[in-house]
Amino acid sequence: MVILDYGSGNLRSAERAVARAGADVEVTADPHAAVEADGLVVPGVGAYSACMAGLLDVQGHRIIGKRLAGGRPVLGICVGMQILFARGVEHGEETEGTGEWPGVVDRLHADVLPHMGWNTVRAPADSRLFAGLDPEERFYFVHSYAARTWELDGLAGQEPKVTWAHHGEDFVAAVENGPLWATQFHPEKSGDAGAQLLRNWLATL
Repeated sequence: MVILDYGSGNLRSAERAVARAGADVEVTADPHAAVEADGLVVPGVGAYSACMAGLLDVQGHRIIGKRLAGGRPVLGICVGMQILFARGVEHGEETEGTGEWPGVVDRLHADVLPHMGWNTVRAPADSRLFAGLDPEERFYFVHSYAARTWELDGLAGQEPKVTWAHHGEDFVAAVENGPLWATQFHPEKSGDAGAQLLRNWLATL
């Protein structure tokens, strides 16, 4: 299992959490290893534009595209989820994302930002990512920007499973879309609940 090293700041905490969940983990930017691994985690912290620049530097968008074309699982975390959308808007600056999903990531409409701390989510009843977790379980968020709408319907029988959270307004907290899954919150900082969620993902590899 590979964690993609493209300069993101939470590589080591993600590495430790995935290893604790039972995986053999390698942190690398090597494209062959990243494409061929059983699973790929794309973490991310900081500004959307900086994460996209780092991703482009290591051809990460092509690595993700190749994996998905072959049905190989990818898990995006925090800004690693946000860059999967078509574009991000921060401080008036618009940045093109990887475009795996349509839609825009922009600033939450909330009285207090960043949204930082523990929050519940609303997962679909048939979610595999949240299987075995209490609906009132809380996960750890740190962000001011999010996808506030979901625009992809999918094919019959293959509709994406979208999990929502609320801070000032509803936003996308997680997605399960074929081999491409992602969370806006940090499972690696979410204690036992985050560990169970990572085990759920690893069980699909």
